[in-house]
Amino acid sequence: MADLRGDQAAGLRRLLCRPQLRVVAFAAGSAGVGKSVAVANLAASLATRGREILVVDENTEGTIAAFFGAFAVHDLQQVIHREKRLSEVLLAVAPGIRILPAARVVAQLGRLSDGEQGVLLTCLAEIVPPPDVVLVDASPDHPLGFSPLGLAAHDTVIVVSPDVPAITEAYALIKKVSLGYARKHFRILVNKARSSREAQAIHDNMARVCGSRRLAQLDYAGQVPVDEPLRQASRLCQPVAALYPDSPAARAYQTLADELLNWPAGDGDGGGGLEDFVQQLLHLSQRINSTAIYA
Repeated sequence: MADLRGDQAAGLRRLLCRPQLRVVAFAAGSAGVGKSVAVANLAASLATRGREILVVDENTEGTIAAFFGAFAVHDLQQVIHREKRLSEVLLAVAPGIRILPAARVVAQLGRLSDGEQGVLLTCLAEIVPPPDVVLVDASPDHPLGFSPLGLAAHDTVIVVSPDVPAITEAYALIKKVSLGYARKHFRILVNKARSSREAQAIHDNMARVCGSRRLAQLDYAGQVPVDEPLRQASRLCQPVAALYPDSPAARAYQTLADELLNWPAGDGDGGGGLEDFVQQLLHLSQRINSTAIYA
């Protein structure tokens, strides 16, 4: 079992207390729950509120860039190896929204040399204007069993759809991360919900089980309903709020964006910006036990 219950766990809580920067990771226990679509639409809703959004994409397939009709050719790893400039990798897909493809480098964070770490930290200073919110679309295929960005983020949102396999896999993921990495707080976003009552019941049941087994505290992040305008907007590579601003899904993302900006900060000392976060992330990645945890 990875031993993160001492100073590492305390360090995680200290990472992102700076109110100017918020890092939120989105994860799922299984494919097909609409995690990436949720991240893309939330980024769009946050951008309309005047925030600068950076989406860190850990996926090699079904990328966030494709959702906006763009194509991610390069990866942050090429910047670290000095093969590309950050400006060639960072994608500006909409006003206030930039995407950083990082699938290759996230898998090897703990193995970067001192020189490579220096390049990574230095290049982040080139992101101007700096982001107000970082959304991480976490890959389910990290070799450690869970993304280090998901461990280090200020908030980790588990996206679940209202079907038994998805709920079961989401619970298994929470159990694995809780027991293996001492992450004890998650938020639940119910996607493709048939009603707000159904979504609330899913969260309440998961929270009751996790609480009774002392695994984690689960807060309710909200729900996004099944919505035909959302499907149509996705097919057209557009955020639903841009094409159908009065649709139920668009209103749900607007509500989620407003609430995310007001989620309470975690415990710990004050922090800095994106460079400080990545520095802490690199430190954490080098100390995680390399044995994947299976619940």
